[in-house]
Amino acid sequence: MVTPAAKRKAVAHLVDAHGMSERRACKAIGCCRMTMRYQTTRADEAGLRQRMRAIAQERRRFGYRRLHVLLKREGFAINHMA
Repeated sequence: MVTPAAKRKAVAHLVDAHGMSERRACKAIGCCRMTMRYQTTRADEAGLRQRMRAIAQERRRFGYRRLHVLLKREGFAINHMA
């Protein structure tokens, strides 16, 4: 059980099935309570990934830096840039 998602599932199981408190379940599993309460803020970037793959297929010799420039020119916001 390595991933945070697996740890969240295990803690949720202990809380639901055995009636343990979240604090005690986290201690039994050996994970931080903040791992349980974390809410991701990541946006779905499927369109960006798809376009990146399309450009990489067209221009096989271009590296990630050049791909970044081309995507920026097309209007994609990358790396916290607005």
